[in-house]
Amino acid sequence: MEDIDAIAVLQDPVRRRLYEYVAARGREVGRNEAAEAAGVARTLAAHHLDRLTEAGLLESGSRRLTGRSGPGAGRPAKVYTRARTERAVSLPARDYRTAAELLAEAAEQARLDAELCAAARRRGEALRGSAAPCGGLEEAMDMLAARGYEPHLEGGEGAEELQGTAAPEAAERTARAAAPVVRMRNCPFHAVAERHPPLVCGMNLALLEGLLGADGPVRARLDARPGECCVVVEATKNNDR
Repeated sequence: MEDIDAIAVLQDPVRRRLYEYVAARGREVGRNEAAEAAGVARTLAAHHLDRLTEAGLLESGSRRLTGRSGPGAGRPAKVYTRARTERAVSLPARDYRTAAELLAEAAEQARLDAELCAAARRRGEALRGSAAPCGGLEEAMDMLAARGYEPHLEGGEGAEELQGTAAPEAAERTARAAAPVVRMRNCPFHAVAERHPPLVCGMNLALLEGLLGADGPVRARLDARPGECCVVVEATKNNDR
């Protein structure tokens, strides 16, 4: 299906709500859950979810939602996740991706990593404008969401207790793992980052450092994880959240 046809499927408001809900979960979603979230009947949700799958916007599979297996475990249910395929429409036609890939290749060959990061940091600062540095993780999530990163908060439960019971060397690692961190399900530069990961991930980090501000209570750092943006944002003060 052509990109414009696939995107047109989202014109229906119920279908768009279902798509946005599944995309935001970052995991498999069943029909009952999606229907409840969208406020529609399960049969209507099933129709729209299957239509989104036919359009290539979602991917579907099946598994037992009870978590059990064997006799009495119940029949597998149909589940949905966001499709990996990227969709875009430009009228008239434009090809910014090829230009970005050529520029990234040239910068990589010329070893312009430092210059690119400096430019990215300046751009982040320009996007922030005269505003003060980001004031906390909630504000950071709003800023990141506005730029398409699809942020979500992870961790934060029991960090102090875990740290107190761990050995000194393990305490820092345990506390860091349990501390709240903002991860991002989407990388706006994904297509170019796949071909030039060190260059583009460094650029992305510098951009967010400039956007969030250097002297505030949050900081950005690299922490790559499959299927997500390579940058995470965390608090620099224990009492920030």
